[in-house]
Amino acid sequence: MASPNNITKFWEWGRKIICVGRNYTDHARELKNAVQTEPMLFLKPPSAYLKEGSPVLVPYYSNNLHHEVELGVVIGKKGSGIVQMDAMEYVEGYALCLDMTARDIQEECAKRGLPWTLAKAFNTSCPVSDFIPKEKIPDPHSLTIWLKVNDQLKQEGKTEAMIFSIPYLISYISDIITLEKGDLILTGTPKGVSTVKENDVIHCGIDGIVSMRFKVQRQPHSFESLT
Repeated sequence: MASPNNITKFWEWGRKIICVGRNYTDHARELKNAVQTEPMLFLKPPSAYLKEGSPVLVPYYSNNLHHEVELGVVIGKKGSGIVQMDAMEYVEGYALCLDMTARDIQEECAKRGLPWTLAKAFNTSCPVSDFIPKEKIPDPHSLTIWLKVNDQLKQEGKTEAMIFSIPYLISYISDIITLEKGDLILTGTPKGVSTVKENDVIHCGIDGIVSMRFKVQRQPHSFESLT
């Protein structure tokens, strides 16, 4: 197991994944949601992490799993109440990430006023690339991120289109939740989210930096073995 000092293996020991919802205007509109006037946050547990080589699992209770490709920000040191002008000093690097979402469950939770845990926090709901050192991305707001399903382009967006910048997000989050070394911030997804099904292949990337592939499988219901 990696030492807590080995930031390049943040997914093995990082304590939390902080996600920002609806941080691209076009994505908010495609889901018929209001454009945010302040960041909307939710959490994923570390057990959501998935590395390339293992499959994304459609939860047994969902029939509409969506892909959401995102830029992830890896935090390098502990901080709270961080001011925006100092925020990038807390960034150690980046990762390409997926926020896999059980959309049918999310919509049902929204109707009933329930948390999004079942829709967002299940095992394999946060696939991540290898760690990308900060030096390889001088400006995280000038990237193109994209995603294909079975070689068909579904998502492509510029990180400059984020509603809330990375320094703003770090400052905002750190006023509420203390950031720690190894934490991951998911910065939102551009438009084009769609359903993936069993045996689909997801291929996503950051132009000129990194790409990754995942096959989709369906999670067996744990009670099936008892029947």
